[in-house]
Amino acid sequence: MKIAFYGSSLLSAYWNGAATYYRGMLRALAEKGYDITFYEPDVFERQQNRDIEPPDWCRVVVYEGNVEALMQVTAEARQADIVIKASGVGFEDDLLLELVLQHAAPDALRIFWDVDAPATLAELRSDPNHPLRQALQSIDLVLTYGGGEPVIAAYREMGAQDCVPIYNGLDPHTHHPVASDPRFAGDLGFLGNRLPDREARVEEFFLIPAVRMPSQRFLLGGSGWADKAMPTNISYLGHVGTAEHNAFNVSPKAVLNISRASMAETGFSPATRVFEAAGAGACIITDHWEGIELFLSPDDEILVARDGQDVSVILGELTPERARQIGAAAMERVLREHTYAHRAEEVDRVFRSAARRQVEAAE
Repeated sequence: MKIAFYGSSLLSAYWNGAATYYRGMLRALAEKGYDITFYEPDVFERQQNRDIEPPDWCRVVVYEGNVEALMQVTAEARQADIVIKASGVGFEDDLLLELVLQHAAPDALRIFWDVDAPATLAELRSDPNHPLRQALQSIDLVLTYGGGEPVIAAYREMGAQDCVPIYNGLDPHTHHPVASDPRFAGDLGFLGNRLPDREARVEEFFLIPAVRMPSQRFLLGGSGWADKAMPTNISYLGHVGTAEHNAFNVSPKAVLNISRASMAETGFSPATRVFEAAGAGACIITDHWEGIELFLSPDDEILVARDGQDVSVILGELTPERARQIGAAAMERVLREHTYAHRAEEVDRVFRSAARRQVEAAE
């Protein structure tokens, strides 16, 4: 089956947290025989900051950030069996949705794939006339990056025919154990861009423990933190490219996952980097969010902190030997249950089920 996928970017992870998710998921679907074309706009300097070249498992069409180009690429939706519009594409999202639905073939599956359900649902609740909310009954299926039953219920209440969470996973092709790198040696590493609904949590779970533990070395990677006041035992690395994530994850004693506030409140939303780090065999300390135990077992495969004090206690008690044991257990679990090959099996079942319902409804 042919898929036309309209998303933010497959080629660049620059200010684009969905890139790893897209890559892992679409590669795995391609391995199951799907013929995929990914359409991404040339905006936000992403094409100047590519971290992969166009892959052989997916055709990538980069279009200019203008309405004329948008109209040209959405016209190609009519050639696909499955048409997918993702959230947060970054250029004329409302018009993109309208045109994709307009041009999709009558018998094509129309899918909205939400990679930030808390933010999207907040928009829909605040505006009953939001274009997506008005279009939900014309969409065959909503897939979400996470969120569990609360997100499913919210989408159905707003008129979605069906909603299925498709969680993040591990792509073992790209995230796996490597040799440690002295540049990233330390006690605790955190990788994440500076975002408004994450900054206070970074202060609580990362900066405060660093102040309390001056003899320990902390590593901060990600864009936007250069003017942030921080103690001298934090080494700020700036943007860390995707190719260096494995080394970043395996070199410190532990790595920290800090959810955005909206994701933590929603729960059932494991970040991509949880699986990246686990796939490399890293010992992960995460902030608490509901549903963790569905993915990794607290204390055995991941360490859970409810505040900065917990992070300090956990890090102070954590020996290198125990950190290695936890990292090894996490890697075993995600390889067994949480790769993108596992997720693609689920997506394939969901696609086929939706297609059957569509045929039955037309009879």
